[in-house]
Amino acid sequence: MERKLIALDIDGTLLSSQRQPLESTMKALKALREAGHLVTIATGRSRLLAGDVIHQLGCTNYIICNGSAGFLDHEQVYKRTLDRKALTRMIDFASERKIDIMLFGLDSFGRVTNFDGAKVSDAMASFGQQAPEYEADYLSQHEVYQGCAFYDQSMDAEFEAAFPEFRLVRWHENSVDIIPNHGSKAQTILALAKKVGIKPENIISFGDGNNDIEMLDLAGTGVAMGNAASHVKEAANIVTDTNDQDGIYKALRQLELVH
Repeated sequence: MERKLIALDIDGTLLSSQRQPLESTMKALKALREAGHLVTIATGRSRLLAGDVIHQLGCTNYIICNGSAGFLDHEQVYKRTLDRKALTRMIDFASERKIDIMLFGLDSFGRVTNFDGAKVSDAMASFGQQAPEYEADYLSQHEVYQGCAFYDQSMDAEFEAAFPEFRLVRWHENSVDIIPNHGSKAQTILALAKKVGIKPENIISFGDGNNDIEMLDLAGTGVAMGNAASHVKEAANIVTDTNDQDGIYKALRQLELVH
């Protein structure tokens, strides 16, 4: 069997609704590694926010910040930061509309505006995290790989028209991820596969959210979790069971990669 690259989202995919990996998932990932396949996390989280999961699952390969950074054996091999001038303009644009912006480095994050802490906290709590402290000078002190803007769908068109430099990917009813234009988990997965000599058709991606659609579509095999929305499932080759019902293990067994 040819070597595969298996890329897995964290929230709603690797983690159950209780925010823990299932035992079947842990065993399946171990079996994949023992068989010589390359297993990588592919998450919208930063390294700081993904660190506990990376450690718990014993992952040495990970794609973070929606593809803005990629690591093989804990060594960074892919990097794409946000344009500072465009980001400064976005912060001003958002501030005029009293919309909060949060910025992420690899191992830190800060809120650079301070308008609606409750809205920020609600979005962050949806995946078990707390909102960071207000840090007005974060941009001048850090490389920024990703941001979040906290607005609802009524503002989507206005922000997208104003900032073609960025992709704005909704992950919560009140928040979008800010990532480099043409950047995504999918593009970084392809870059890592090329680096290690794995063919695109041997990429298998697992996900459940809007930021997973491209990697499901571009993978040799895209696997949508049973808990994914219908438009995410449409991008996949396979729809497996949910993140609470051994979805990862069942799909890998269907693909004859585990027993």
